Amino acid sequence: MRPFRFAVYAFSAPSGEAWTGFARRAESLGYDTLLVPDHLSRQLSPIAALSAAAAVTSRLRIGPYVFANDFRHPLVMAREAATLDVLSGGRLELGLGAGWRRSDYRQLGYAYAAPGRRVDRLVESLGIVKRLLAGESVTHRGEHYTLEGARIAPMPVQRPVPIHVGAGGPRMLRIAAREADIVGLIPQFTRGGVPRLTDATEGALARKVALLRSAAGDRFGALELSIYCADAGMVGSGHSLLGSVGSAAKRAVVAPVGSPYLLYGTLGALRDRLERRREALGISHYAIPHHALESMAPLLEALAGR
Repeated sequence: MRPFRFAVYAFSAPSGEAWTGFARRAESLGYDTLLVPDHLSRQLSPIAALSAAAAVTSRLRIGPYVFANDFRHPLVMAREAATLDVLSGGRLELGLGAGWRRSDYRQLGYAYAAPGRRVDRLVESLGIVKRLLAGESVTHRGEHYTLEGARIAPMPVQRPVPIHVGAGGPRMLRIAAREADIVGLIPQFTRGGVPRLTDATEGALARKVALLRSAAGDRFGALELSIYCADAGMVGSGHSLLGSVGSAAKRAVVAPVGSPYLLYGTLGALRDRLERRREALGISHYAIPHHALESMAPLLEALAGR
């Protein structure tokens, strides 16, 4: 059984000093990873932000949450990933996804292709990125990408770099079962890029894990299963649960009360819930929103590494 690990994801900070202070605080509280999403909204650029965080920490791992494949050619993606891994001393967890937010595509002037088309591009890109990170010279002529003798340098410290794939629907779960080291479990999205309410339940989560287990076969034991927590709050920590629910609604996160993607309760209740879920489903990794950094620290103290 895998030990628990906890990540914190953050979008922005009012200054460089505040950002590096946040990274140091996350490390001191025992968080394992700092994650930065990849959207064209009011947020820090993930590559620059992760580099800055790595420069002021020594243990904290870093990762995009997750790079939108359509925004970067796989050769550029692999080069950026290798550089982040080198500059962090081998602390990168490379998150990759197909891209889903309509407003990002609109701002770029890109067509918002059907989900299957975006996933097709991701699958092709994943194979190229992995080959480049492994040190290959890549010549590739596919449906979406063409490369001629492509290489990257310097090479990453980690061999291989851990790949984190976010997955909600059946096809993405099968891809993650085959390609990922970390599977980020999320609700399935509609064709328009909205999370499905009916897919944000404990029952739906159990079905996802069952599909993963079947698709991964002998690989299943090597997969680290992670949950994206849209919001979190602990009773008795001074963190307002009413405020948490309000902030979740403002971010348009669709999840029913009691959803595995909302982490609310007392320390004892949360500890028991996560331990039972790990026993039943093998889920051991949780990504916590930035505003809950301090309030969820007692949960880390109770479970991290155990």
